[in-house]
Order: sequence, then structure tokens, then C-alpha cells
Amino acid sequence: MANLLAAECISLALGTSQLIDDVSFGVGGGDRIGVVGRNGGGKSTVMRVLQGDQPVDSGRVTRVGGLTIGLLSQEDRIPPQSTVREAVLGDRPEHQWAGDPRVRDVLDGLLGGVSLGGVGGPDALVGPMSGGERRRVALARLLVDDPGLLLLDEPTNHLDVEGVQWLADHLVQRRSRGDNAFVAITHDRWFLDAIATMTWEVIDGKIEQYEGGYAAYILAKNERARVAAVTEERRSNLLRKELAWLRRGPPARTSKPKFRIDAANELIKGEPEPRDGVELMRFATTRLGKDVVDLIDASVTLGDRRIIDRQTWRLAPGERTGIVGVNGAGKSTLLRALEGTQELSAGKRKQGSTVQIAFLSQEVRELEQVAGMRVIDAVTQVKSFTMLDGKEVSASTLAKRLGFSGPRQQTRVSDLSGGERRRLQFLRLLMAEPNVLLLDEPTNDLDIETLTSLEDVLDGWAGSLVVVSHDRYLLERMCDRQIALLGDGRIRDLPGGVEQYLELRHAAPAGARPEPDPAPRAAEPETAAGGAAYGPAQLRAARKDMARAERGLARLAEREEKLHTQLVAAGADHAEATRLDAALRQVHAERAGLEEQWMAAAEIVE
Repeated sequence: MANLLAAECISLALGTSQLIDDVSFGVGGGDRIGVVGRNGGGKSTVMRVLQGDQPVDSGRVTRVGGLTIGLLSQEDRIPPQSTVREAVLGDRPEHQWAGDPRVRDVLDGLLGGVSLGGVGGPDALVGPMSGGERRRVALARLLVDDPGLLLLDEPTNHLDVEGVQWLADHLVQRRSRGDNAFVAITHDRWFLDAIATMTWEVIDGKIEQYEGGYAAYILAKNERARVAAVTEERRSNLLRKELAWLRRGPPARTSKPKFRIDAANELIKGEPEPRDGVELMRFATTRLGKDVVDLIDASVTLGDRRIIDRQTWRLAPGERTGIVGVNGAGKSTLLRALEGTQELSAGKRKQGSTVQIAFLSQEVRELEQVAGMRVIDAVTQVKSFTMLDGKEVSASTLAKRLGFSGPRQQTRVSDLSGGERRRLQFLRLLMAEPNVLLLDEPTNDLDIETLTSLEDVLDGWAGSLVVVSHDRYLLERMCDRQIALLGDGRIRDLPGGVEQYLELRHAAPAGARPEPDPAPRAAEPETAAGGAAYGPAQLRAARKDMARAERGLARLAEREEKLHTQLVAAGADHAEATRLDAALRQVHAERAGLEEQWMAAAEIVE
């Protein structure tokens, strides 16, 4: 594909920081590019250079004639007196946009349909809206305009899991033509994997380019580190650990990266699982005992809304649970009910005598009391040493693991960026040695490198963990169980993870309350035996379905192994590699179908 934009030997310094240093790159038609890098590393500046708003000190940027460019920045630029209709559709006549399936898709996916009911109606003013609602309006306007080059700076901010899924699908389906392209800065690793054919890493004034999404980027970064004999042992270990997770993760993830299987297996040879679940459970039980926090026949009401209705949830020692749901479903309220700061309208809450709860809220106001302190003093104010992974760790060492280098530990808290404040907030909680962690959107303002470090730290933390997040990758990586709030007052178990949640959301009629489901077996053990009654014939049929699916999965595993071997042997034979890759994708699709059948049958049998 022809280049839509080309940058040749460009350099740019802002103040004393050299953000871009003699860099060349191009954006071609059909390119889907994800941009990653540390906070403050220059990603947003690169976007402004692409747009043409930021001149460079040297080099040149050329654009194909007639190229239209649209930028979704992190700044809110919509006039507050605009209505939603004016902001999104401009002066387009109704017959024009209403007859365009692409525009209707955007309105449905982001704003609640043609009626725009999800943001208060077409005549609602933008000014009084929340930051998340204004962000959706700005994104919708840009997608409706459909520029040739679409530049997105953190487009998934304020989107729930469903919104992120919709945006990924829309970009892949609508923005893969030869006459358009998009570049997206994102810290959402699932989103990056879903959209990107190429990943740019902005680091130390350079733009390192990798083919593929997040998983392929991790592999290539490992290979480059190995070839260059990188001496940063801790960072290299983190990358290998992350790659091991990707290769051992859910089938839907391992099917995505288009990298050499032999190279990946060689890199992770001997790499242990990210965490030893059995050992951590033993430690957690020692620290917590049998009883952690129980919500028994509990209801929580906010105004006239019933968040949970007569639900029982017994949080177990060492349990790692993720909570998903649309914005406003009550996820944060459920966390506060577990913490004990949200009053129950019915039922009761029990807490074990040894339980020490720490709550990471979405606010960082608690740091105001230490604003004048240095980072290391704000940490040692809590404690100088803590236990992690069975070892005593100093405050300085843990701070370094979470991205505070030696000099940065001397910085005043008031001078920290939003991401650094979030890290410090989490660090102070860990130093208090809690045995129950409640995390409300922990990924806010964190870059990918910091997220990986945070996950690495929690891999060695022994306790019960409950996470509210829209970050699918983080939920898969950190949690062994996922539950959903669907607006019907129930706590639903999700054996199939976020994919099952999206299916449930898709199946529910728009605006309708989902039909109540029996409370999940793991969330409400005492109702397991008294749940839906299945007859002997149904149970026999379900067991046969499980056995049939297991045989099919075994055959597919053998077939997949043979295809992997053949793919390695194909080497530089592009045609053969393409054929084998297509066969692998077919195997993965068949496996996903069989796993769904097995899960459906298992729910009946169990």
C-alpha cells in the first residue's frame, strides 16, 4: 500500500527533553498501528506531529495530497453549549446520516442508538455531561467524520468492556481499506492485540517498530533483548514471564500472535507459571483463616436502584476475582459493600477476625496529606519493610519494582504525574501488609510497563484479591474467576470469562432487564444443591456432550501440534506458511466451539 504519511529523519526537543531523535517512519493505507510507551515518553507529541499541529526541529513530514486527518486528543475540545446532535452530526441532513449504515453503527455502538438515549438524547447539552460521556461524544464525532488518517489518543478511556469490544470491531472492519489508516495510543493490551497489525514503542527518543499486536511485540522485544545481550536482568525476566503467560493463556489469546512457535517456546523454556496458586492459597489461608468476608442474603440499594438483591458471596482465602459490568452497574458499590463502608439494605456482612482490608479507590485524594513529602518518605511512613513472595522486601526495593528509580524516590509527591500518584497509592497500600485487596480500576493512568510490574508484584502477594476493571487483559492475567453485574440485582459467575459476559449482554434485549439467573454456585455455595433441577435424562445427555467435546478437543490438540511442527518446517515458504496459518485458525475456531459446548454441559452436570 502507498504511504499516506512519511516522516524522514525528524527530531524534536521540548525544553530539556529530546522526545524524538532522528526518527523515520511511514503510515501506509490499511495500516492499523498501536502506540505504546512510558507515561511522559512522547507518545502524544508524536500524534501531534502526525496531525501537523506540532512542528519538528529538523527533518520533514510529508502527507499525500488531499489526506484528511482527525485526532482524538485527551483534551476536551467540544464547545459546552453544543447539543449532542450538533457535536456528533454537525449540519448533516437527517436523510443523509440516517441512511448511512456506518454512521448508524457509530451511534448505536457509542451513544445508545439513533435516539442517542445513552447520553440523554440528541438535544442534551454537552457542557453538563461527565468526562466519560463527553469522551464518547468526541469519539463518535470523529468516527462519523471518517478522516483518511485517524489518530486516537487513549480511545478506550471511559469505555466499558462492551464499548471497547465494539470499538475494536469497528476499527478492524471499517478502517482496513487502502485509502485509510489509524494510529492509536493505548495501554489496553487486549485492545492492542485486537486492532494492531503493527506496534510502535516510543522509547528514549526513538520509535521501535514491531509487526503485530501486544503478544507479537512481547516476543520481538524478547528476541531483541536476547540478541543485544541486554543486561537489565529484572526487566528481561518480566518480559519472559509475560510471554509465558501469553503462550499459556486462553485459546483466544494464543491464537492471535503470528510469531514463530519454536522461538517462543525456546524463550519460555523452564519459565515457571506466573504464580504458584497452591502455595499462595496455603499462605493466604495461614494469614486469613477460613473466613474472609461473607455477604449473606445481602441487598444494596442506592436511591430507587437495587444494586444487588438477596445475594450471597463468600470471599475465600486466596480468591482472585474480577468484576465486570457496564458503567453504573454498581461495581464500585459492591466493592464498598465487601469493604464494609457501604451499608446493606438487607442481609448481613461477616468479616474474619484476622482480615486486613486495603481499598484502592479511583481517587488519589488520600495522597493530599503527604503532598509535601518525598516519595520514599511517603512510603516508609506506612512501613519500611514488608513481606512479599515469602521474603522481606524494603520500601525502596518495592518502590523500584513499581517504577520509582532511586532519584525519582526523592521527588515531592505534589510533583508526581497522575500515573505516578496511582503507583504510589498502590505502593502505600501494599506496605501496610493487607491480606485482602480491593482494587477499583487499578489501570487508570498506568502505562503498559507499569501494569506488567504491578501484575508481577501481585503474583507473589498472598491474599484475597477483588478487582473492578474494564481491562480484559488484566482480568485474565490477575484473576482466576470473573463475575458480572448485569443490572438485574444478581451476581453472575462467568465460567467463560469476558466472552461469556459479552454474549449475555448481546442476548439481552436493548433496555430490558435480564431475566434473573440462579445465583452462581461459587458465589452462593449453600444454593448449589438446591439450584435448577435437572432430570436423569438431561444429566445423562449432558455427560455424553461433555465426553464428546473432550474427545474432540483431544483430536484438535494433536492436529494443532502437527500444524505447529509443519509451520516451523515451512521456513521461508510463504505460500505454505499461509496455508498452514489458515488451517491453524480453523482449528482454533473449532476448539472454541467445542469449549463452549463443554462449558454448557458442565453447568448442567455440576
